[in-house]
Amino acid sequence: MKAEKSLRVCEKGHEYYKSSDCPNSPTCDKENKPESGFLSKLSSPARNALVHEGIDTLQKLSKYTEKEILKIHGIGPASLPTMRISLEEEGLSFKQ
Repeated sequence: MKAEKSLRVCEKGHEYYKSSDCPNSPTCDKENKPESGFLSKLSSPARNALVHEGIDTLQKLSKYTEKEILKIHGIGPASLPTMRISLEEEGLSFKQ
């Protein structure tokens, strides 16, 4: 059963439809997308989920196991390869 989408208006006045209780509008997500760094390579839900948890650097990301990261709402298995590659490029990895 699909959740009903409702019209919302974000703090900046952008109108959008969402079925979840996520307060971010797609317009704001695009405006807030970093231009570089590992967060710029992730989808908006994954990026927002990490930032919400305070994980905004690869050093912080490396303190978590892949299993712990997957437990965060908004992060799915498709995001892991991107995070893994970003960590490896800096000589880091997920916690074992």
